[in-house]
Amino acid sequence: MGASNILAGQKAGWLGSLLVLALTVLALTQPANAQGAVRSVHGDWQIRCDTPPGAQAEQCALIQSVVAEDRSNAGLTVIVLKTADQKSRLMRVVAPLGVLLPSGLGLKLDNQDVGRAGFVRCLPNGCVAEVVMDDKLLGQLKNAKTATFIIFETPEEGIGFPLSLNGLAEGYDKLP
Repeated sequence: MGASNILAGQKAGWLGSLLVLALTVLALTQPANAQGAVRSVHGDWQIRCDTPPGAQAEQCALIQSVVAEDRSNAGLTVIVLKTADQKSRLMRVVAPLGVLLPSGLGLKLDNQDVGRAGFVRCLPNGCVAEVVMDDKLLGQLKNAKTATFIIFETPEEGIGFPLSLNGLAEGYDKLP
C-alpha cells in the first residue's frame, strides 16, 4: 500500500471517528427530540442527520433512547451508523454517569447473553461503549425480538434497559 493510500485510509478512519463523536455529543448535549434533523422513522428507531462542524457532508445515524424499567432517571441512547468510508458498522451506546466502567456494557438478545462491550470514554453527560458490528451481530440484532442492555453500578447490581428492535432492520437498510 502506498503512502497516499495509507494517508487516505487514516483520513477516512479519522473522519468516521469524528462523525461518531459528533453524533455522540449531539446525543448527549441535546434533548432526545433534537439530535439532528429526523430524516425518517422506522418503528421505534429514527434516522437523524446533521452536518457536524468541519464536516463536508451530512452524516446520519439510526438512534433510539430508552429509560430503565425501574429507574425513570436513568437513560440510555443507542446509535447505529456506518463509517464514512462504508467499511465498518458501529454501535455506540451512551450510558449514564456512575456506571462501573470495568464491568462494561452487557447485551442480551431474546434473553440470551451476547456479551459485553467496554467503555471507551466518558463525557460530561454519560459514558460511551462502542462495538464494531460484524455480520453475525448485525444479523442477531435484525432477527431478535427483544434486546436488553445492562449497565452495572456495582459488580453485583445490573440495571437492564429494554430496547425495542422494532424497525432496526428496516432503518439500518435505509442508512445512507
